[in-house]
This record gives sequence, C-alpha cells and structure tokens, in this order.
Amino acid sequence: MTVQQDPRLGAFAADHLAIQNFYARQMHCLDEGRVDDWAATFTPDGTFAANAHPEPYTGRPAIAEGARAAHRALREAGVRRRHWLGMLAVEPRADGSVFARSYAQILEIPSGGPARLLLSTTCEDVLVRDGGSWLVRDRQVRRDDLT
Repeated sequence: MTVQQDPRLGAFAADHLAIQNFYARQMHCLDEGRVDDWAATFTPDGTFAANAHPEPYTGRPAIAEGARAAHRALREAGVRRRHWLGMLAVEPRADGSVFARSYAQILEIPSGGPARLLLSTTCEDVLVRDGGSWLVRDRQVRRDDLT
C-alpha cells in the first residue's frame, strides 16, 4: 500500500519550523533586554495586548517602551526572566497571514536564587511574512491566573 503525502505538507512544515525559530529569536531578544530588536519583530503598527495590562501597546515605539520599562524594573530588582514557548499550533489563513497559538511560561530567576515558574499564559499571534521571516501584527497574551 502506498501512502500519498499532501504536497502542501512540505511548505507547512517549513513555515512551522521558521515560526518556531522566529519565536526563539524573539524571546532571546526580550530576555536579553534588547527591547528595540524585540519590538522590531512586530509590524510598525503592531499591537501587544495582555489581560494583565489596562490598555494594549500599539506601534513599535510603544511596544518597545513598555518592554524597556519592564526590563529596567527587573534589572533594578536583580531578577532575570526567561520566556519559554511551547505547544505551538499554526493555522495558515487565506490572506497569507498565520494564526499562531502557544503556551508561554515565564521563569523568574533572582540573583543568587533558584528559578521559579512565575506565570503561565496563552499567546495568540497573527503573523505576517516579512521577506524570509515573520512579524507579529497582533499579539494577545492571557495569563491563566486572571479571568
């Protein structure tokens, strides 16, 4: 018996792998405090919204400033954070964008102390192609501990 493989699977697998790589690079930027590089992974008019924030950040400058303030506060407190994304599911859309949903866990590491799980969230993104990579057009982060 011969199994026929859908020819679209190769393109889907390549996109899925590229999106995983995109997220790894994006989270490295954030965790290393390279907030301008991190903000550049959003479209110029991109949105970052979270149920823990009163208002979404819209546009790269606002997204960068929000991340910069958070990173500054962590640095002053002597704390590092690591974002771990997993369980990534991607759904191509007819307009060429991709809906990506993942679980994001945030580890907090105080200077000289043990790492601990700080937060568990879901992250829902609309990604758009940017040459050979991706950009976030819209991000919705929902902390599991908030309703």
